[in-house]
Amino acid sequence: MYNLAMDVAVSALRSGLAGWLERVRAGEEVVVTERGVPVARLVPVDAAPLLERLAREGVLSKPLRPERPKAADVRRVSAQGSVADFVGEQRR
Repeated sequence: MYNLAMDVAVSALRSGLAGWLERVRAGEEVVVTERGVPVARLVPVDAAPLLERLAREGVLSKPLRPERPKAADVRRVSAQGSVADFVGEQRR
């Protein structure tokens, strides 16, 4: 089911998250436990093959330009109040 040597408690995961993520990036699987009970599994994500497969299947298409478009000469909207006030007005 899962590798006991790679179990980590939630508290230990919080305190050493960067180290655990490095282990996952290296290809290891980490099972997160809460009071000894497995609650989550951290596994590496390799998105490149997934994106290539979805492009082949026609689910998505590759960008026409490899570079990201720039937001030059775009007028920014200025806020006239807080977001909380705006949301409160919208909910009334």
